[in-house]
Amino acid sequence: MTTSDCCANHSRRRFIAGAANVSAAVGLSGPVLAAPVQQGARVAATKLEPFDMADVALSEGPFLHAQRMTERYLLALKPDRMLHNFRVNAGLKPKAAVYGGWESVSTWEDINCHGHTLGHYLSGCALAYRSGGDTRFKRRIDYVANELAQCQKAAKSGLVCAFPKGASLVAAHLRGEPITGVPWYTLHKIYAGLRDAALLADSTTAREVLLRLADWGVVATRPLSDAEFETMLATEHGGMNEIYADLYFMTGKDAYRTLSQRFSHKAILEPLAQERDHLDGLHANTQVPKIVGFQRVFEATGEARYNQAAAFFWRTVARTRSFATGGHGDNEHFFPTAEFEEHVFSAKASETCCQHNMLKLARALFLHDPQAEYADYYERTLYNGILASQDPDSGMATYFQGARPGYMKLYHTPEDSFWCCTGTGMENHVKYRDSIYFHDAASLYVNLFLPSSVTWKDKGAKLTQTTRFPDAASTMLTWTLETPVAIALKLRHPRWSRTATVRINGTETVRSSTPGSFIAVERTWRTGDRVELELQMEVAAERIPAAPDIVAFTYGPLVLAGALGRDGLQPGADIVVNERKYGEYNDAPFTPPVLAGDPAAIAGQVRPTGAPLEFTIQSTDRAPVRLIPYHRIAHERYATYWKVRPAAA
Repeated sequence: MTTSDCCANHSRRRFIAGAANVSAAVGLSGPVLAAPVQQGARVAATKLEPFDMADVALSEGPFLHAQRMTERYLLALKPDRMLHNFRVNAGLKPKAAVYGGWESVSTWEDINCHGHTLGHYLSGCALAYRSGGDTRFKRRIDYVANELAQCQKAAKSGLVCAFPKGASLVAAHLRGEPITGVPWYTLHKIYAGLRDAALLADSTTAREVLLRLADWGVVATRPLSDAEFETMLATEHGGMNEIYADLYFMTGKDAYRTLSQRFSHKAILEPLAQERDHLDGLHANTQVPKIVGFQRVFEATGEARYNQAAAFFWRTVARTRSFATGGHGDNEHFFPTAEFEEHVFSAKASETCCQHNMLKLARALFLHDPQAEYADYYERTLYNGILASQDPDSGMATYFQGARPGYMKLYHTPEDSFWCCTGTGMENHVKYRDSIYFHDAASLYVNLFLPSSVTWKDKGAKLTQTTRFPDAASTMLTWTLETPVAIALKLRHPRWSRTATVRINGTETVRSSTPGSFIAVERTWRTGDRVELELQMEVAAERIPAAPDIVAFTYGPLVLAGALGRDGLQPGADIVVNERKYGEYNDAPFTPPVLAGDPAAIAGQVRPTGAPLEFTIQSTDRAPVRLIPYHRIAHERYATYWKVRPAAA
């Protein structure tokens, strides 16, 4: 454990995994968020803009199902239970009993991240409202914002928090005293939830509460010298730099931009800006939200080193430190790449919060540098990390998604867990619309192949995507236009597809033999014009460079998992309260099927069963193993990585 980890004398669970909330760019167009900006500010403009999530619709499919499950969960939760400790700290009588797990003073006092769930909840409700316009989420947001405003009034302070020791914990941290807890990490969730409520749900009260909290932060940190501030940042603090950069864009107030720079951890920033990988041993998700913040500070200041650090970090983690699923880390920490073999089969690898935040970073970088590599990574991680993290039956979410053979995914309980990944899980499945389509002044990018539609109001255009992907390696896009309009349609040719073919209105053909690029189709479009994209999906073996006998099997962007059955598992055994016991569940010895031979040859022997995305692979010691997409694995044992033995002589 290093000085960049907080609470060095405690276990990792005593300082909580960080998860930066939705970036200010999420779901809203740049002009909405960039104004008003202080006149003369040095702002690094993006090359692309996202579409407002309200202008993107999802059609039936697994992503819409996941959204509905999360919406159901958000509406089942009771805001007054999450507000319990906020009211206590403000001297007000609680209206309902506090939730259990990480929100409960009686059982989890050593964590001191009470209240983080409310921030994620606000973000989740704001995203759900923006995505579907369901006013029930707007009412939840306004209720919580009004309650927090009452807490500020009663406490006579802009600070709102739910820590057991209240404001005194923050004060001690600001004085540089040893503390148990991660106050800025937790406050970051509150800031972010209020920001999302203001920007995505147009909540006036949330904005007012946020600005009072923001001004409190400016005043509270002002006495700290730069050295004292840097020392404070050795404790996990989420994406506070991102928040204050967002506040600068919302208000044009220069004090917020200055504080975003002070909250940028120089011990992490400077080596990355110099393209030095110093990540070994660092707590993974303590770092990722900081780096998301670096990119946002770059946008607020124009200082290139912030962007250089963010881009280098992403390249380093995505290209050299990630598993086939897009996740990374073991027991929440980065490990040396030469030691992959020692960590790949851990039950505590691939923390879902890390994938959540790496996707935020990939998206933010793509807006400035629209390279297909970012979108390829986004797709891979979206399927195998985010969609795979939700129990399709209950809507609950995973913490880790380890690759221990014979293990199973473990999900949080509805009311007694509230892990960090429970919080990001409240957001992940209600923001799928934010990264399907992007645009510049004349081009529309299609990054993901999801059944959906997007309305480009400025062009009087609607593009509808009809697809069975990934069950079928193709998608159809159809234009509906007020008048004919010239738009360059840019279709992603994924790295996993050797060739790509585009057919326009069934006849005109464009072919690409450049995987990992965008195919530009430029013309004046008319209502009814159809564009079909055909891709190639094939089974491949993905080796670990440091351990070439350990492989995962993929099909297009999908990781194929061995579906190993439910032997020895009781119904409901995968819904667990205590994330500290990850690795102890189902710990009985399990012998996975044995694969032998050259991995590429084994991949060539994988056979489809005839069912959608279902295959078999022959083992040497038992019946053929059924392979299905990892995101479809639930309630059973699985294997995503295989240690392949040499072929018998």
